[in-house]
Amino acid sequence: MPAPLPTVRFAPSPTGRLHVGNIRTAVLNWLFVRKAGGRFMLRLDDTDRERSTEAFAAGIAEDLAWLGLAHDLFARQSDRMDRYDEAIARLKSAGRLYPCYETPPELERRRARQRQAGRPPVYDRAALRLDEGARARFEAEGRRPHWRFLLPNFDADPLRPDHRETVFEDLIRGRQAIDLGSMSDPVLVREDGTVLYTLSSVVDDIDFAVTHVIRGEDHVTNTGVQIALFEALGAAGPRFGHHSLLTGADGRGLSKRDGSLSIEAMRAEGLEPLAIVSHAATIGTSGPVRIFASLEAAVADFDLGALSRAPARFEMAELEALHARLLHERPFDLVAERLAAIGIGGGAPFWDAVRGNLRRLDEARAWWQVVEGPVQPVIEDAELLEKAVRLFPQGPVDEATWGAWTKAIGAASGRKGRALYHPLRLALTGREAGPELRLLLPLIGRERALKRLSGETA
Repeated sequence: MPAPLPTVRFAPSPTGRLHVGNIRTAVLNWLFVRKAGGRFMLRLDDTDRERSTEAFAAGIAEDLAWLGLAHDLFARQSDRMDRYDEAIARLKSAGRLYPCYETPPELERRRARQRQAGRPPVYDRAALRLDEGARARFEAEGRRPHWRFLLPNFDADPLRPDHRETVFEDLIRGRQAIDLGSMSDPVLVREDGTVLYTLSSVVDDIDFAVTHVIRGEDHVTNTGVQIALFEALGAAGPRFGHHSLLTGADGRGLSKRDGSLSIEAMRAEGLEPLAIVSHAATIGTSGPVRIFASLEAAVADFDLGALSRAPARFEMAELEALHARLLHERPFDLVAERLAAIGIGGGAPFWDAVRGNLRRLDEARAWWQVVEGPVQPVIEDAELLEKAVRLFPQGPVDEATWGAWTKAIGAASGRKGRALYHPLRLALTGREAGPELRLLLPLIGRERALKRLSGETA
């Protein structure tokens, strides 16, 4: 029988927009499975009916498409309730899912008593002691049960749980051992019938033949429960890998409330998708944060084993610097259509002239204005500019013109360094600094250059 096709899933909840933390998980999954020649699944975990919205679902799809992270499979958990009901029925029939009638205040009081007695606040399985009559009385009071999964952490008597380790080899963290004996039986179904993530995720992973689960390290403990749940449903689980979480520059966890960290906000700010993907792929690895020329190059370079277990520190300044480097290295053919769409001409010579001065692609508009005009020249040294007009070379204006021209001006005026170049820049561009005039001057052209040197707006 052939080995199953490598399959991963990215499973956001449509209760908000994607941010740098969860997009890193998406990027790691996508690069991993593309390198393995497998399938990337987008699954919307939308069982939270109150907070999930179609607008957020559409936003997630839009963000992933903009980043270039195409998916091969798609599912919504809200469309799969029948499958979860089947799994629930199977677990009930096997005695692995049992009803509990405690209210949240009752559970909290019980946990408080356990803490005061120096015991861990683990659910004591009191509901297993209830007979049919007691359950009927609770339901007559209007109580509806929540349902807990009976963990396999005992021999014969579930009321006497014992130390029981679930061991797995984490793709990133190495050997992990989770003691099920120290855990509460997890709630899989709420009083209102809502299915919780632990169950729905396992059922989905089974049905869609997910082979690898790559997610944040905050899910390591959950993995022990989920492995037990896979076994209870008669399925072999996937392999798991848990990457470190992002922190801010101060070492604290990133706040999802910070809208500037959303992919939507970064797109609006003009960041290039490849810069975001490159940053997500290389932050928190054994190598430097770096830029890739393409998604294909990022896939070829990807190594899950290079991820560090130490927290990865996210700094916007680092992403900004990476983004600037991307633009500075970008060949013209990859930006030609976008430049044309915003009314910028000049072809490759213009792009080669200005790209080293850009932080955002749309900043090229300002430099195109410098080339095409009108520009109000700034006159700093009228005497020097008069000589510059007289000495402007005849013939075509090309990249060699600037050097020959300024050499002649310097010889005639005695100016050099800033005293020579700064007045020329102010007159030709109206700017204190900018791209090399060696490259800009041929684009500005003789006629506009001479007018600006003479103080005319051109």
